[in-house]
Amino acid sequence: MKAIPVSLRQIDYVIATADGGSTAAAARILNVSQPSVSLAIAKVEEHFGRPLFARTAGQGVVPTHYGRQKLGEFRRLRADAEGVLHADIADKAILNLGVFSTLGPRYAPKLVRGFQDEAPSIQVRLHEANLETLTGWLETGQIDVALIYDLGLPSSLKITPVADIRPYGLLPGGHPLAGRKAISIAELLQDPLILVNLPHSRGYFLSLAQMHGISPRIAHETASIEMLRSMVANGLGVGLLATDIPHDTAYDQQPIVRMPLTGKLAPHRIALARPERLRSSSLVDQFHAYVHRSFAAESAPSQER
Repeated sequence: MKAIPVSLRQIDYVIATADGGSTAAAARILNVSQPSVSLAIAKVEEHFGRPLFARTAGQGVVPTHYGRQKLGEFRRLRADAEGVLHADIADKAILNLGVFSTLGPRYAPKLVRGFQDEAPSIQVRLHEANLETLTGWLETGQIDVALIYDLGLPSSLKITPVADIRPYGLLPGGHPLAGRKAISIAELLQDPLILVNLPHSRGYFLSLAQMHGISPRIAHETASIEMLRSMVANGLGVGLLATDIPHDTAYDQQPIVRMPLTGKLAPHRIALARPERLRSSSLVDQFHAYVHRSFAAESAPSQER
């Protein structure tokens, strides 16, 4: 039997360095000397024949592309080892779930509650972020799975669609178009637009207008859905969203009208993402199955942003 060339302790040093951003931070996290951390990393890099970190003067270290890949594998290996070596781990299973910031409030709490009701021995930890951050967390194994929009995601992720969501317009109460059953995007964008300015979201909504030959006048931009809704409700412009929020008032109790849009509009796709390279766990597979059942049970799948 061949000896295992890398120890779990060395893997701990690599993970702590990635999390802390430097070997000094890793030493503090693990309560060991900095030289011991540096030596462990050097030995792991020597074994693989490739650097795991890029060193920058005065700025600590950042994982290389190869390092990000190995970090995901190291975290999964670490979790598997804990499951094997600690008899009580089965009673403390943890699922690290990433959620895209505009999707989170609408879907994540209900999914977490339902999943934990179905599997009470599993604890779900929520990690909310933008798409770029979630992608990085998936690639380095900091989260197991993410609920996201399928927009410009890298091929390193395995994407499983769960729902296609149709965008809609927002109007302030009393707007001349507010009494209609539906309007076109051209009619909506006769007024200035309040735009979601999150990466990918911004491009998506602008592309909806451009596909209809419209260059919208942008009144304001915001990263917050509730800020957007409140600005629309107070007559500062109209809105485009996909996040399914049925309430007819904003935070300040001003009325707001959700308006269906006619015509052909590219949907927003809600999906689950996990690392393509990493072996899936039974816990992630169980959560995937639950999410699919949950979305399928909704008679009218919801919408985002």
